Amino acid sequence: MKMKIRWQYEYKGRKAEFESDWLTKEHVLPIIEDFQKGGRMKSVAIVDELLNEWTVKEFKKLDQQLDEEPGEVEVYFDGGYDRHTRMASIGVVVYYKKNGQHWRLRRNDRLMQLESNNEAEYAALFRAIEALEELGVHHVPVVFHGDSQVVLKQLSGEWPCFEESFSQWLDRIEQKINDLGIEPLYQPIDRRKNKEADKLADQALQEVFVNSHSVIEE
Repeated sequence: MKMKIRWQYEYKGRKAEFESDWLTKEHVLPIIEDFQKGGRMKSVAIVDELLNEWTVKEFKKLDQQLDEEPGEVEVYFDGGYDRHTRMASIGVVVYYKKNGQHWRLRRNDRLMQLESNNEAEYAALFRAIEALEELGVHHVPVVFHGDSQVVLKQLSGEWPCFEESFSQWLDRIEQKINDLGIEPLYQPIDRRKNKEADKLADQALQEVFVNSHSVIEE
Protein backbone atom coordinates (compact mmCIF):
# COMPACT_ATOMS: atom_id res chain seq x y z
CA MET A 1 0.00 0.00 0.00
CA LYS A 2 1.28 3.46 -0.92
CA MET A 3 1.33 6.35 1.57
CA LYS A 4 1.69 10.12 1.56
CA ILE A 5 3.08 12.28 4.35
CA ARG A 6 1.39 15.59 5.15
CA TRP A 7 3.19 17.84 7.55
CA GLN A 8 3.16 21.37 8.91
CA TYR A 9 6.48 23.16 9.14
CA GLU A 10 7.30 26.31 11.10
CA TYR A 11 10.20 28.70 10.48
CA LYS A 12 10.62 32.10 12.15
CA GLY A 13 7.01 32.17 13.22
CA ARG A 14 5.66 31.29 9.80
CA LYS A 15 3.88 28.03 9.06
CA ALA A 16 3.65 26.13 5.80
CA GLU A 17 2.04 22.85 4.83
CA PHE A 18 3.57 20.23 2.55
CA GLU A 19 2.62 16.87 1.07
CA SER A 20 4.97 14.18 -0.21
CA ASP A 21 4.64 12.05 -3.32
CA TRP A 22 3.35 8.50 -2.92
CA LEU A 23 5.78 6.38 -0.91
CA THR A 24 6.07 2.73 -0.01
CA LYS A 25 5.15 2.26 3.64
CA GLU A 26 8.73 1.22 4.47
CA HIS A 27 9.95 4.76 3.73
CA VAL A 28 7.36 6.64 5.80
CA LEU A 29 8.76 6.39 9.34
CA PRO A 30 12.45 6.97 8.41
CA ILE A 31 11.47 10.16 6.54
CA ILE A 32 9.32 11.43 9.42
CA GLU A 33 12.08 10.69 11.94
CA ASP A 34 14.57 12.59 9.79
CA PHE A 35 12.23 15.61 9.57
CA GLN A 36 11.61 15.57 13.30
CA LYS A 37 15.33 15.88 14.02
CA GLY A 38 15.18 19.45 12.69
CA GLY A 39 12.68 20.41 15.39
CA ARG A 40 10.47 22.51 13.12
CA MET A 41 7.87 19.90 12.21
CA LYS A 42 4.76 20.95 14.15
CA SER A 43 2.29 18.29 12.98
CA VAL A 44 2.30 15.28 10.67
CA ALA A 45 -0.26 12.87 9.25
CA ILE A 46 0.00 9.82 7.00
CA VAL A 47 -2.59 9.25 4.26
CA ASP A 48 -3.08 5.92 2.48
CA GLU A 49 -4.37 5.17 -1.03
CA LEU A 50 -7.93 4.87 0.27
CA LEU A 51 -7.58 8.41 1.73
CA ASN A 52 -7.60 7.21 5.34
CA GLU A 53 -5.56 9.48 7.61
CA TRP A 54 -3.33 8.23 10.42
CA THR A 55 -1.27 9.76 13.21
CA VAL A 56 2.30 8.52 13.60
CA LYS A 57 1.27 6.39 16.60
CA GLU A 58 -1.64 4.88 14.65
CA PHE A 59 0.56 4.29 11.62
CA LYS A 60 3.11 2.32 13.65
CA LYS A 61 0.35 -0.10 14.65
CA LEU A 62 -0.95 -0.17 11.09
CA ASP A 63 2.55 -0.83 9.74
CA GLN A 64 2.90 -3.91 11.90
CA GLN A 65 -0.58 -5.12 10.93
CA LEU A 66 0.09 -4.60 7.21
CA ASP A 67 3.25 -6.70 7.44
CA GLU A 68 1.14 -9.60 8.68
CA GLU A 69 -1.54 -9.28 5.99
CA PRO A 70 -1.31 -9.52 2.18
CA GLY A 71 -0.47 -6.22 0.49
CA GLU A 72 0.82 -4.86 -2.83
CA VAL A 73 -1.61 -7.26 -4.54
CA GLU A 74 -1.61 -7.73 -8.32
CA VAL A 75 -3.84 -10.18 -10.17
CA TYR A 76 -3.44 -11.59 -13.68
CA PHE A 77 -6.34 -13.58 -15.12
CA ASP A 78 -7.31 -15.19 -18.42
CA GLY A 79 -10.12 -17.33 -19.76
CA GLY A 80 -10.16 -19.79 -22.64
CA TYR A 81 -12.95 -21.46 -24.60
CA ASP A 82 -12.91 -24.38 -27.03
CA ARG A 83 -15.90 -24.10 -29.40
CA HIS A 84 -15.64 -27.71 -30.52
CA THR A 85 -15.80 -29.25 -27.05
CA ARG A 86 -17.73 -26.33 -25.50
CA MET A 87 -15.24 -26.51 -22.64
CA ALA A 88 -13.98 -23.38 -20.89
CA SER A 89 -10.85 -22.84 -18.83
CA ILE A 90 -9.38 -20.25 -16.49
CA GLY A 91 -5.91 -19.18 -15.43
CA VAL A 92 -5.21 -17.06 -12.36
CA VAL A 93 -1.96 -15.62 -10.99
CA VAL A 94 -1.80 -13.54 -7.80
CA TYR A 95 1.31 -11.69 -6.65
CA TYR A 96 1.42 -10.15 -3.17
CA LYS A 97 3.70 -9.26 -0.28
CA LYS A 98 3.37 -10.53 3.29
CA ASN A 99 5.77 -10.48 6.26
CA GLY A 100 8.46 -8.95 4.07
CA GLN A 101 8.27 -11.81 1.55
CA HIS A 102 6.95 -11.86 -2.00
CA TRP A 103 4.41 -14.59 -2.76
CA ARG A 104 2.83 -16.02 -5.90
CA LEU A 105 -0.34 -18.09 -6.26
CA ARG A 106 -0.99 -19.90 -9.55
CA ARG A 107 -4.22 -21.74 -10.30
CA ASN A 108 -6.18 -23.06 -13.28
CA ASP A 109 -9.32 -25.11 -13.89
CA ARG A 110 -11.74 -26.39 -16.54
CA LEU A 111 -15.35 -25.22 -16.46
CA MET A 112 -18.54 -26.39 -18.10
CA GLN A 113 -21.81 -24.65 -18.94
CA LEU A 114 -20.16 -21.47 -20.21
CA GLU A 115 -20.97 -20.20 -23.68
CA SER A 116 -18.14 -17.96 -24.86
CA ASN A 117 -14.58 -16.81 -24.35
CA ASN A 118 -15.83 -13.56 -22.77
CA GLU A 119 -17.85 -15.50 -20.22
CA ALA A 120 -14.74 -17.57 -19.44
CA GLU A 121 -12.87 -14.30 -18.81
CA TYR A 122 -15.53 -13.23 -16.32
CA ALA A 123 -15.36 -16.61 -14.62
CA ALA A 124 -11.55 -16.33 -14.39
CA LEU A 125 -11.78 -12.95 -12.71
CA PHE A 126 -14.40 -14.20 -10.26
CA ARG A 127 -12.21 -17.18 -9.36
CA ALA A 128 -9.30 -14.79 -8.86
CA ILE A 129 -11.33 -12.76 -6.36
CA GLU A 130 -12.28 -15.98 -4.57
CA ALA A 131 -8.54 -16.71 -4.31
CA LEU A 132 -7.99 -13.26 -2.80
CA GLU A 133 -10.62 -14.05 -0.18
CA GLU A 134 -8.82 -17.31 0.65
CA LEU A 135 -5.55 -15.40 1.07
CA GLY A 136 -7.16 -12.92 3.46
CA VAL A 137 -6.93 -9.92 1.13
CA HIS A 138 -9.29 -7.17 2.25
CA HIS A 139 -9.55 -3.38 2.45
CA VAL A 140 -6.51 -2.77 0.24
CA PRO A 141 -6.05 -1.61 -3.36
CA VAL A 142 -5.76 -4.48 -5.87
CA VAL A 143 -4.59 -4.16 -9.48
CA PHE A 144 -6.37 -6.51 -11.90
CA HIS A 145 -4.51 -7.20 -15.16
CA GLY A 146 -6.22 -8.90 -18.08
CA ASP A 147 -6.25 -8.89 -21.88
CA SER A 148 -10.06 -8.83 -22.15
CA GLN A 149 -11.12 -5.29 -23.00
CA VAL A 150 -14.77 -6.33 -22.66
CA VAL A 151 -14.48 -7.50 -19.05
CA LEU A 152 -12.27 -4.71 -17.75
CA LYS A 153 -13.99 -1.87 -19.58
CA GLN A 154 -17.42 -3.05 -18.44
CA LEU A 155 -16.27 -3.44 -14.85
CA SER A 156 -14.75 0.03 -14.83
CA GLY A 157 -18.00 1.44 -16.24
CA GLU A 158 -16.41 2.68 -19.47
CA TRP A 159 -18.46 0.29 -21.62
CA PRO A 160 -22.14 -0.62 -21.16
CA CYS A 161 -23.17 -4.23 -20.63
CA PHE A 162 -26.26 -5.47 -22.50
CA GLU A 163 -25.79 -9.26 -22.29
CA GLU A 164 -27.74 -10.77 -19.39
CA SER A 165 -25.16 -13.51 -18.74
CA PHE A 166 -22.38 -10.91 -18.50
CA SER A 167 -24.49 -8.72 -16.20
CA GLN A 168 -24.88 -11.63 -13.82
CA TRP A 169 -21.12 -12.08 -13.67
CA LEU A 170 -20.65 -8.33 -13.19
CA ASP A 171 -23.04 -8.34 -10.25
CA ARG A 172 -21.29 -11.30 -8.62
CA ILE A 173 -17.84 -9.78 -9.07
CA GLU A 174 -18.83 -6.34 -7.80
CA GLN A 175 -20.60 -7.85 -4.78
CA LYS A 176 -17.55 -9.91 -3.86
CA ILE A 177 -15.24 -6.91 -4.26
CA ASN A 178 -17.52 -4.81 -2.04
CA ASP A 179 -17.69 -7.57 0.58
CA LEU A 180 -13.89 -7.65 0.76
CA GLY A 181 -13.57 -3.86 0.82
CA ILE A 182 -11.14 -4.01 -2.11
CA GLU A 183 -10.32 -0.86 -4.07
CA PRO A 184 -9.99 -2.25 -7.62
CA LEU A 185 -7.82 -0.84 -10.38
CA TYR A 186 -8.49 -2.45 -13.76
CA GLN A 187 -5.56 -2.42 -16.19
CA PRO A 188 -6.03 -3.92 -19.67
CA ILE A 189 -2.77 -5.38 -20.96
CA ASP A 190 -1.49 -6.96 -24.14
CA ARG A 191 -1.81 -10.75 -24.34
CA ARG A 192 1.98 -11.03 -24.42
CA LYS A 193 2.12 -9.44 -20.97
CA ASN A 194 -0.54 -11.85 -19.74
CA LYS A 195 1.25 -14.98 -20.92
CA GLU A 196 1.47 -16.59 -17.47
CA ALA A 197 -2.30 -16.62 -16.93
CA ASP A 198 -2.86 -17.43 -20.62
CA LYS A 199 -0.60 -20.48 -20.38
CA LEU A 200 -2.45 -21.70 -17.29
CA ALA A 201 -5.79 -21.44 -19.10
CA ASP A 202 -4.37 -23.34 -22.10
CA GLN A 203 -2.96 -26.04 -19.82
CA ALA A 204 -6.37 -26.52 -18.18
CA LEU A 205 -7.96 -27.21 -21.58
CA GLN A 206 -5.30 -29.91 -22.02
CA GLU A 207 -6.14 -31.30 -18.55
CA VAL A 208 -2.83 -30.16 -17.08
CA PHE A 209 -3.85 -28.65 -13.76
CA VAL A 210 -1.82 -26.30 -11.58
CA ASN A 211 -2.46 -25.20 -7.99
CA SER A 212 0.65 -23.71 -6.39
CA HIS A 213 1.35 -21.14 -3.70
CA SER A 214 4.90 -20.28 -2.75
CA VAL A 215 7.43 -17.62 -1.81
CA ILE A 216 9.29 -16.06 -4.72
CA GLU A 217 13.01 -16.34 -4.13
CA GLU A 218 14.87 -13.06 -4.70
